[in-house]
Amino acid sequence: MKPTRSKFTVMRQLVAMIPAGMVGKLAREHGVEKRTRSFSAWSHVVSLIFAQVSHALSLNDVCDTLRHHSGALATVRGATPPSRNGLSHANKVRNADMGEALFWEMLKHLQSISPKFGLGHGHSGMPRRFKRMIHIVDSTTIQLIMNCMDWAKHRRRKAAAKCHMRLNLQNFLPAFAIVKEAGTHDSREAHALCQSIKAGEIVVFDKAYVDFEHLGILDQRDIFWVTRAKENMAYTVVGTFSEPKGSILKDEEIRLTGKAAETDYPQTFRRITAQVVVDGEDKLMTFITNNTAWAPSSVCDLYKARWAIEVFFKQLKQTLQLADFLGHSKQAVRWQIWMALLTYVLLRFIAFQSKWKGSFARLFTILRGILWETLAIDSVIACCGTADPPRIIAAPAQAYLPGFQF
Repeated sequence: MKPTRSKFTVMRQLVAMIPAGMVGKLAREHGVEKRTRSFSAWSHVVSLIFAQVSHALSLNDVCDTLRHHSGALATVRGATPPSRNGLSHANKVRNADMGEALFWEMLKHLQSISPKFGLGHGHSGMPRRFKRMIHIVDSTTIQLIMNCMDWAKHRRRKAAAKCHMRLNLQNFLPAFAIVKEAGTHDSREAHALCQSIKAGEIVVFDKAYVDFEHLGILDQRDIFWVTRAKENMAYTVVGTFSEPKGSILKDEEIRLTGKAAETDYPQTFRRITAQVVVDGEDKLMTFITNNTAWAPSSVCDLYKARWAIEVFFKQLKQTLQLADFLGHSKQAVRWQIWMALLTYVLLRFIAFQSKWKGSFARLFTILRGILWETLAIDSVIACCGTADPPRIIAAPAQAYLPGFQF
């Protein structure tokens, strides 16, 4: 079966999912329109999405390719190819808050078109017995170049940006994100990341986000939280919830004893010590939570589900273009990260509509190779399912192998 021909290129079909007028409206709201002359905000967004899908390595890579396909690019709502200096200047001076707003507007738009978008994503880390909304909070560090990105100084000789993410485990899509330099501690971002979580929902995060004042606020908002205990946590045991059984070694009710921590979180909470398997080896881990009704094994399973966000970050960083940056300024880096997130969501929506069962990386590779072809995306995906097994020749004599005699 051959893919069906289309009137439009694959690149046009991809960016056409962005509603007409959305980019222009956001450009006016964020003051970007005032900085545009011959290179419009729409052309800027299309160029950065192309940089992600084509895995472009440099400004010249983006500009030369788009100039070569300027005719096909013009059919994408009149988009124009940028010059190298024009794209570099746009990334540097245009407000990257517009890219952030565009990402959230598009995610909201796609979910309004298909309310079930993301459901059935197939990630096995979702604990089936939990019917509540589960949020996973974590961050990923994006290494930058210290000698030309001193605004993102992370350590003595390193520079880095960080993407703090709250992932909805039900649909495997971002629910909240913060992109900034990596100089601040993760716990400082915990309040903002969890601000819109509703009562009765569950949030799971790594111990880097542990802030007992914040945990106390979550408890007051009737939000269930699960995380790991820090090694230096000062506490006293006031009771026991269950006896040791199997891999569960301790299930205790504790109260903090440190002066500041005791003030920040005066309530008692639960501390579970369990033997868990990590990379095929038994490892001792200690979890804390404010829920006293769950089985200890359920608490362990919830924290295990946190690995889903690592899968998300792997898809984002290893597939899309977040290694080679097209600019060194803070705005340029933020533009590229937000456009990577936008491209990820667009590709996920294509996979959802086409009922794609393969990996995200393979879908990316398929579309990357045919960006300027006039083929229908859904038919291309339908033709690129699991490959047929190779034909096996029954006898060596039936094969023609140059240089071999039978």
